[in-house]
Amino acid sequence: MESILKAIKKKRIPINPAIVISNKPEAKGLKIAEKLGIKTIVIESKDFKGSRWQYDKKIIAALTENGVTPRNGLVCLAGFMRIISPEFVKKYKNRIINIHPALLPAFPGLDSQKQALDYGSKVSGCTVHFVDDGMDTGPVIIQAVVKVKENDTEESLSKRILKEEHRIYPEAVNLIAKKKIRVSGRRTIVS
Repeated sequence: MESILKAIKKKRIPINPAIVISNKPEAKGLKIAEKLGIKTIVIESKDFKGSRWQYDKKIIAALTENGVTPRNGLVCLAGFMRIISPEFVKKYKNRIINIHPALLPAFPGLDSQKQALDYGSKVSGCTVHFVDDGMDTGPVIIQAVVKVKENDTEESLSKRILKEEHRIYPEAVNLIAKKKIRVSGRRTIVS
């Protein structure tokens, strides 16, 4: 999130960030966004008793209230560790993106770096993808490859992958902002 917001502030991405939403009041991203002059809101989920869709309606209301609509908005997930309801995904079809610390479709879900090391992968990396109804299954926008070293630990591999995440997430947002990405089935086409 910080990399995206800083790229926007430096005019490298032609969009206006409207709001940063977190489900955790202690999220570090809230302070970063405030420091950069971006409006923030917390919609807590820990005590929420309704369905995912009931919670997501609150998120959609906040997005809409701040001008982030399915027609003109882009929702960038960054550290938002909740599964989004199918209704939210459908409403914002191909307008929600996420970053994952693996070369999808390999190693979806949690602990991707550990999965890569346990499997004996020679390369890992990160993927920016559109969000669909599955877990880390949406069409891939951009990926970056990171070589797995013989002496890598989860921490050392994660650190190198994170560096690439900070590079490619703003790049993906920029491609979308400039309308250079088209989705065709499971594939994305960059024009």
